[in-house]
Amino acid sequence: MRYHVLGDTMPAVEVTFDRAGESMYTQSGGMAWMTEGIRMDTNMKGGLMKSFGRMFSGESLFMATYTAEREDAMIAFASTVAGEILPVDVGACGGMICQKGAFLCAEQTVNLSISFTKKLSSGLFGGEGFILQDISGSGMVFLEIDGNKVEKTLAPGEVIKVDTGNVVAFEKTVSYEIETVKGLKNIFLGGEGLFLTKLTGPGKVILQTQNFNEFAGRIISLIPSK
Repeated sequence: MRYHVLGDTMPAVEVTFDRAGESMYTQSGGMAWMTEGIRMDTNMKGGLMKSFGRMFSGESLFMATYTAEREDAMIAFASTVAGEILPVDVGACGGMICQKGAFLCAEQTVNLSISFTKKLSSGLFGGEGFILQDISGSGMVFLEIDGNKVEKTLAPGEVIKVDTGNVVAFEKTVSYEIETVKGLKNIFLGGEGLFLTKLTGPGKVILQTQNFNEFAGRIISLIPSK
């Protein structure tokens, strides 16, 4: 298959199938437009348990699979918020760990499952939930980025501390834990909450400039209440 990312503010990725039988899957409602010659099948990809796991990691219970019935059939998947779409060759990078909601669509050879953080505190207090998404297998996956993409390559032992909502994904060689913000004034007046995400290299880290949860919180705060 071939792909083309188009658009700047609200991007989409157009996928053109090279032959009949090729397919892509996405969460329910992820398709934006398509040509004739594509068959849709909604199912619990991977079975009941994997489907529930995906739901807990921020995706829909059911996945929609789109299969080409002829060559050069085309389908597009659009982002849900302003930002970027990141193509990732899963086989080349050895898989990634992603925050919930980062998954947009993928080839059938890409596996999407849940990934538990190593420390319970990371899940209970990390801000993005105890369960992350584990992307493995081979083929292309497309991730949603809120705002702009920032890539960091960490050396062995190198550390970067990030507001959890600004983490998109990281390679499986990167360790992940939660660190408590030091100082009572920083906790109550700093505006960053109690915890930061601590990522330790080696490996690549993908960050995003917008924390959508904080953005949504600001919108909610401006809504008049009775």
